[in-house]
Amino acid sequence: MPFTRKNLMADLEDLGGNFDGDPGLEFRAATKALGLERSGLTWQRVPPDYRFPYGHTHETQEEVYVVVRGSGRMAIDDEVIELAEWDAVRVPPGSWRGYEAGPEGLELLVVGAPNLGENPREDVEGTRDWWPR
Repeated sequence: MPFTRKNLMADLEDLGGNFDGDPGLEFRAATKALGLERSGLTWQRVPPDYRFPYGHTHETQEEVYVVVRGSGRMAIDDEVIELAEWDAVRVPPGSWRGYEAGPEGLELLVVGAPNLGENPREDVEGTRDWWPR
């Protein structure tokens, strides 16, 4: 059975600088590197007390955010929830979402399905400085 193995830190480019935010923001997209066909995967590190600069929504993709380290808060539409290590939050298509780190920072694995293919930007709408409260 064929498989793909990649190291999220060593093998993937840090795209955090693409978001025009804090220099400590890291964003590593594993979808293409792993050859995922039906889902997507990213790893993100948000610096302490920092809010990810964009909120976004998807037309078709649902996402699951898993806190692997740290804590913070997540806004989903008009609701803000606290996040703790190993929390998993499912966000359906059509809901706006954004997140911010607590005092020790926030590390997330984000799994999305279905895979958005070659033009993932066609499924997403984003807004800088989005936060409901």
